[in-house]
Amino acid sequence: IICQMPYRLFCLLMAAVGIQAQQTPSINDLNAECLGNVIRLSVAPLFEEVDAVFNDTQIINLTPGLATQCGFSFKFDPMGNAMLFASLQNCFSQNMVTLRTMFSLVMQFRLPGNHMTEDSVYRVGKTCSYTPWTSREILCDRNYMEASEQSMPQWTCLQSRLQAVASGYKMTVVFSPSKNVMNVDEVQRKGYAIANTPTRLVLRSPHNAEETYLQNVAGVPMRVLSTSTFFEQKWLVTRVDATAVCPTPVAFTPEVITWYMPKHIDPLFSSDAFTMLEVYMGIDAKRLDIEEMAARNYSVLVTEAHIIVEIPVGAVGGYFKSHIQDDQYFVTYTIEPMLELLWIEEVAHENTSYKVLFPITTPPMARPPQVHTPLDTVPEQAVFVLELGTFNLDVELLNITFPTMVLTVAECNARGFNVQEQRSPDNTLKTFRMEVPFSDPVVFKEVCLTTFTLQLIYGLVIFPEYAPFSHSAVVDAVLLDIVPPSVTGNCDQENFHITVDYRNQEPFFVVLVGKRLLNHEFAQQYLTEGDTDFTITLPFSSPDAVFESVHSSSVRSRLDVALLNPYNNMTIKYFSLACSFLKTLTECFSNGTMTALAVKVESAPGLNPGQLTLSDPACGPTYSDARFAYFHFTVNSCGTTRKFINNVMLYENEISLPDELEVKLNATTSSEEEYQLKVSCYYVANITRTLAFLTRPRDKPFAETGTGRLMVRMRLAQDASYNTFHQEEDYPVVRYLRQPLHFEVELTTSSDPKVALVLDHCWATLNEDRDSRPRWNLIING
Repeated sequence: IICQMPYRLFCLLMAAVGIQAQQTPSINDLNAECLGNVIRLSVAPLFEEVDAVFNDTQIINLTPGLATQCGFSFKFDPMGNAMLFASLQNCFSQNMVTLRTMFSLVMQFRLPGNHMTEDSVYRVGKTCSYTPWTSREILCDRNYMEASEQSMPQWTCLQSRLQAVASGYKMTVVFSPSKNVMNVDEVQRKGYAIANTPTRLVLRSPHNAEETYLQNVAGVPMRVLSTSTFFEQKWLVTRVDATAVCPTPVAFTPEVITWYMPKHIDPLFSSDAFTMLEVYMGIDAKRLDIEEMAARNYSVLVTEAHIIVEIPVGAVGGYFKSHIQDDQYFVTYTIEPMLELLWIEEVAHENTSYKVLFPITTPPMARPPQVHTPLDTVPEQAVFVLELGTFNLDVELLNITFPTMVLTVAECNARGFNVQEQRSPDNTLKTFRMEVPFSDPVVFKEVCLTTFTLQLIYGLVIFPEYAPFSHSAVVDAVLLDIVPPSVTGNCDQENFHITVDYRNQEPFFVVLVGKRLLNHEFAQQYLTEGDTDFTITLPFSSPDAVFESVHSSSVRSRLDVALLNPYNNMTIKYFSLACSFLKTLTECFSNGTMTALAVKVESAPGLNPGQLTLSDPACGPTYSDARFAYFHFTVNSCGTTRKFINNVMLYENEISLPDELEVKLNATTSSEEEYQLKVSCYYVANITRTLAFLTRPRDKPFAETGTGRLMVRMRLAQDASYNTFHQEEDYPVVRYLRQPLHFEVELTTSSDPKVALVLDHCWATLNEDRDSRPRWNLIING
């Protein structure tokens, strides 16, 4: 056979197994990447066969043995994804450029299915550029080691070299240290691979081949293959030495994988004088930058003797796999780091590229599953709530065995057991949740009907191996003499007081106050706890209460409280408390001004208080929010009317919606009630007052007015009632332009009862220095 190809071995193989291929479709899902001297193909579904394609006409089935011999390896994860790694110098890559800087590889994947159809066959091709070549290229993969030496004899021209190869140039390989001598055919029959190009010799071997041996290098056991290849023709003999050295397993702790790589790999060096030019780490043959390594908590440390790689167990880039040993559940963690080194020997002035793809799998770690009962299966629900876990994603629940029957997951759900698979937030673990009512026949009940027992065996399986295993559990629930909780309440002048007594049991309910659930923040502000009860104290103006009606001097407010089952939101207890609170809604001042407070009531749910006006529609509120509207006006404005009743003047006005807004409100709500609030002030028209006073000489002043600083405390109230104030954690507080601020200022250090506090100027600064800039005036000239 005459083969004018870059690889002599490739020609021999093609002559042995080449067949005619059918036309096959292509697929875009197959992802091919050029990663230095390695091509990586990612395939989502598991495939049944892999073929190498040459010239679109010849197809070579890539068996495991041929893959090792020709520079291919495979990686599979538990989710069915696969990766194929191929050396650029594999048996089937085609050289696109004379200097071997461009390589083309075409692969064909056959998915499980009908071998007679083309629908399950997909083809992908990739062309990669790789330049420049180093003097020596060492590649260690999971199933083979490869050495490529740039030491071929130099011929006067490429054509003469190809003719020399074609004419049957004799090659002899001598293995060290055994001194075994083999020709090319013997080398290939033994499972090795040897190939030559015009400038390079490529040698490839399985890791555990007969001629490989272990050598301790800087305390690290390494697998070594050492050869000398002789090229003979007439009076010319050329010798090319090729050595490949690859690491062996690493150290583990339950938390960290530690990989020690010798910095000076003795079998690859002719002297101790060398310079390490580059050190890269990667995953699955792809380099990672420093930021990516830090994000994954990887570390690489270069010492005098070693390059040390540390990877946390469970880090991104690897995966967990489930295993069963003696019906016990174990997990392993697998990751495939890469080290890529480049050094130059100072004496020989030859550079070496050394790349290791190093799959690491931890020893099996026991992870016995547990059955959890949230809140100890609250008896009041009359339901067992069970959670079994945790498992890797490759575990599935097949069935559950009860004392009287075996049910599949679908049958359990049809029976009302609500079997669900729940994932962890990072989508790496799963648990199986199930709810079994006490009333189901699979639950054993004692005669007294206060103890319920559930016995079950979970039937599980690990994919894709279909490895079955099981887990048994027995769960009991005991019903106590339960007394339902009670709710009582009363009011004082400003607040509602609601007391919940849960008596002889732990509170198994959540509390709904108005329309808001009682959470931790709510409880800290308004709740007081006792031994078997707690009390909620809420102001009558709280947003959680509703206003039923408004009168001239009082407001009727109601607070609704419900105790809910946290699992199904059913109401356990409902309580409503309504009280009338004295409140001055209208104030009359001697200077002829009035103030009025309008309140949104329950019967007008769609009301916007900011749209309310006085009798004159041009007079809107001075301030408003979602529940209140505050008006300030003079008695001779805004449509205010005046009447004389005997010796009294009566000023009246009315707060309501403008007619056009009233029509819109009634159109959007079922209520047809109008919002009207009358406000009035009485002034005595004519009255005489008697005032007695005495005079005395004015005392001479005995002190001069001085200036100084006194300590005051200023607090910002939440509304005009000055009942609740903002705390430090509330700041910054957002207020809008023209929205009033309610400050309370208190003199804290003076005990003189004659001292009066008058605010003249008040401003805010960004820090404690009162004279700093910028500053914002709050009160000017009092």
